[in-house]
Amino acid sequence: MRLLMLGGTEFVGRAVVEEALGQGWEVTVFHRGRHTPPEGVVSLIGDRTAPGGLAALEAGSWDAVVDTWSAAPSVVRDTARLLADRVGRYAYVSSRSVYAWPAAAGLAEDGPLVEGSPDDGDVPYAEAKRGGELAAAAAFGPERTLFVRAGLILGPYENVGRLPWWLGRIARGGQVLAPGPDTLPLQYVDARDLAVWTLDAVEAGLSGPYNLISPAGHATMGELLDACVRVTGSDAALRWTAPDAVLAAGIEPWTELPVWMPPGEMYDAMHAADVSRAVAAGLRCRPVAETVADTWAWLRSIGGTAPQRPDRPPVGLSPEREAKALAGPGVPGA
Repeated sequence: MRLLMLGGTEFVGRAVVEEALGQGWEVTVFHRGRHTPPEGVVSLIGDRTAPGGLAALEAGSWDAVVDTWSAAPSVVRDTARLLADRVGRYAYVSSRSVYAWPAAAGLAEDGPLVEGSPDDGDVPYAEAKRGGELAAAAAFGPERTLFVRAGLILGPYENVGRLPWWLGRIARGGQVLAPGPDTLPLQYVDARDLAVWTLDAVEAGLSGPYNLISPAGHATMGELLDACVRVTGSDAALRWTAPDAVLAAGIEPWTELPVWMPPGEMYDAMHAADVSRAVAAGLRCRPVAETVADTWAWLRSIGGTAPQRPDRPPVGLSPEREAKALAGPGVPGA
């Protein structure tokens, strides 16, 4: 198989490229040249947002293209139109954010969607991803387009900061504010499992939308943080704290305490999706302990500080706010 990866030098795109190379695919990476792509690819340089920035893609043919673009849908539109006659299938890594809010627990791929347009410029994330879906489908047709609607993505090369923040915080040791309950089920996907599934789906000729995250209960908040303690060898003591006490301290779920959402509407939207379609189509998720261990090994290999996407704000709770919360009412041992 011949793959064109749009991006491919960071996080999800890199995971797709490395998996494709491991499967013996011929891989071309189209990127801006800011990061070095994996060895073994054909490297094409261009900026999709610049005039004439797609020139390097005006020749060549591939069996499939994988695109992770998350900004202006018009960029997907222009790229897809250019490639439609020379590429077999278009896999667009979208997001479960395309579902209209609130996304109820158990929502499947036929749930209501936000509005979007393939001609949009800069729009909010949800509308951008939906517009990207529409742009890809308009150029390639529904039978040649695959929408990988990912939820929370973790794993090596993460440049958003969620799991790296937890690993760094727990590695520092001491009393750690752990948002409970520890039995709270999580849904996420390791970027490498997303890569395996996407490539297999492309090769099998799948099309349409798929919710791509682990089945509910694949891991819990406790299992995630316990794995962080084990792999870092830290003396950290997890202070499991009820959701009401965390919220009463003014701490923001998801941003200040990455991954975590308290039970309720936001939790249902992020951690309670119906993923039966993807599982039936071959989705397999590795144990959370493996994702945590491999992310820690990668972090250590680059000096302990994860890269940060410039279009995403940093996440995590400051030491001062954590100390104040740990001393407050409702926190065990306070």
